[in-house]
Amino acid sequence: MRRLWLIFAQTVTVGLAVLFVVSTLKPEWIGRGSPVGASVVALRESAAPAVPARPASFREAADKALPSVVHVFTSQKVKARRNPLLDDPVFRHFFGESGDGESPKTAGLGSGVIVSSSGYVLTNFHVVEGADQIEIALSDGRSLDARLVGSDPESDLAVLQISARNGQELALPAITLGRMDDIAVGDVTLAIGNPFGVGQTVTMGIISALGRSHLGINTFENFIQTDAAINPGNSGGALVDSQGNLIGINTAIYSRSGGSLGIGFAIPISLARNVMEQIIATGSVTRGWIGVEAQEITVDLAESFGLPDTNGALIAGVLRGSPADAGGIKPGDILLTVDGRLVKDPQGMLDLIASQKPGETVVFRLRRQNGVVDANIRVGKRTPQRRERE
Repeated sequence: MRRLWLIFAQTVTVGLAVLFVVSTLKPEWIGRGSPVGASVVALRESAAPAVPARPASFREAADKALPSVVHVFTSQKVKARRNPLLDDPVFRHFFGESGDGESPKTAGLGSGVIVSSSGYVLTNFHVVEGADQIEIALSDGRSLDARLVGSDPESDLAVLQISARNGQELALPAITLGRMDDIAVGDVTLAIGNPFGVGQTVTMGIISALGRSHLGINTFENFIQTDAAINPGNSGGALVDSQGNLIGINTAIYSRSGGSLGIGFAIPISLARNVMEQIIATGSVTRGWIGVEAQEITVDLAESFGLPDTNGALIAGVLRGSPADAGGIKPGDILLTVDGRLVKDPQGMLDLIASQKPGETVVFRLRRQNGVVDANIRVGKRTPQRRERE
């Protein structure tokens, strides 16, 4: 028995020695170590596709949206400067009345989107600003007259309505409206319009950002940013999703050359729809107003006021006799909430107040000195303020 135990012990000892030598000199023989090409950390790798990937096509989305995007042609009369010599009856006797009252025209070009089979077209205000005559060219080659239903310079939106010629029946392809809740950064987008007047064009990109503001383009800003190429002539055209549904109205680009640099902005359909419905119903857009001037709260201001963060809007001025003045708001107050909704900055404050219905009494929560107070403000009606474009 003793002999068997010694043989067993010697066998185990030799085996352990061999295992040690192999694991040290040739670890790959026993599946240990890090052979060439092996990962030294835990990584997530994509699975190999079962079917080779094919390049995506968005022809169905384009086919769905293209008929609803139109070209907008405008003309504007320019008053000719009267020659002082025409005031002399002798001069008019010899040289006639030519030149008196001449009104040459300037032409403009943009895009629009048919949003209703009733002939309503959504476009930018700056496309039709000052136009005396508006003509719509459809994708099927038809050319129709249009009238301005109403406009909103502060959001740079306008609503047109196409009128039939010679009593012909209109058969207009209205676009399908998308839902802002369904879109996110990274989604594919198509921009459709008439850039530089070359004809209807589709460009592709993605949504680069949502909720862009503080750009100084419009008074009320909540832009979709996209890298789909948007150029002059695309203004008022459609930004659609990969299903061909309208999610925005192309409005502006950031460019130092005048051409697309991959930073374009579109008005989201949620805002555009609200403005459009108000214009169709009443001819204008009604917004709330209380008569304050606000300032952004910087980190330095937050420290000096002893604030926990930079949320809110510092009331820098109150218009005498305004709803804010009547409700007890004072310069130096910090506006925290409007009707229970958090104020993040002056732009957010403007949007929240504008969304209130004039005539209603709304609770404004303010930080005053070391305390928090509530002010009941009867909201007034905002007078539209036209933003001058450079």
